Amino acid sequence: MLKSSKKYSLVIFSALLFIVVLSLFYLDWENSHKEFTFAMLDVGQGDALFIESPTGTQILIDGGPPKKVLSELARVMPPLDRSIDAIFITNPDQDHIGGFLDVLKYYKVGKVFKSGTTSDSKTFQNLKIEIKNKKIPEILAKKGMNIDLGGGVVMNILFPDRDVSTWPTNDGSIVAQLNYGELKIMLTGDAGIKTEKLILKNNSKESLSSTILKVGHHGSRNSTSEEFLKTVSPQYVLISDGKNNKYGHPHKEVLDLFSSFGIKILRTDLLGSIIMKDNGQNANFSFNK
Repeated sequence: MLKSSKKYSLVIFSALLFIVVLSLFYLDWENSHKEFTFAMLDVGQGDALFIESPTGTQILIDGGPPKKVLSELARVMPPLDRSIDAIFITNPDQDHIGGFLDVLKYYKVGKVFKSGTTSDSKTFQNLKIEIKNKKIPEILAKKGMNIDLGGGVVMNILFPDRDVSTWPTNDGSIVAQLNYGELKIMLTGDAGIKTEKLILKNNSKESLSSTILKVGHHGSRNSTSEEFLKTVSPQYVLISDGKNNKYGHPHKEVLDLFSSFGIKILRTDLLGSIIMKDNGQNANFSFNK
């Protein structure tokens, strides 16, 4: 009888402890929603950006290569959270979309934004089928779209400003500016100098100025022209690249250009995932190697 009573008390205690831990976790999660989170996830040689507004809207811009993004998402999302409001396919190359097939297995996705460029790759075709099977609405991203993420966070689409269905995938990348108060983040996908020139031509210099530049095409010499860099005039540049990648990204001449302007360089191959949180007054970076 005594043993049964002790066993029963232990069960009650364990249950109460679980409820307390869960409550503390929930409160911590609720408080985290009061901040704006921007994370460049360490997915090796690829791109994956996680964004969460202060009201809890979550989006994933690109999914990196296969079998990389899920472990990194676990670092920035609550373990019981299995939904993402929208994913953005900036271009259909493997290093940007491979991880989306993994994401769709484990997360409910609300919408898909795409650039309009296409690929014959098996990965892209499989992704299209999966999106169709799950009946996820697809939206063609176009210049002039202002996507309200809540809590003062707005994503302004700058490119494409035309039909890019026959364009090379990099040149047709989605380019957008993320705005939260005084903080502005320029997101360039794999856009090259050709696309940068169009953006410079069709937008004012004042509107393109940004605090942070997500460097185009992993720091390739074919992106981030001096003219574009001068106009955006960032304090920080963020580069998503794989350690000792076969392309030599980021290229030395691009790094030298950043250094000549005194811009702080943050790289996933050196720092791991780069996570920035902004409470509306202060922005702070942390890193997960």
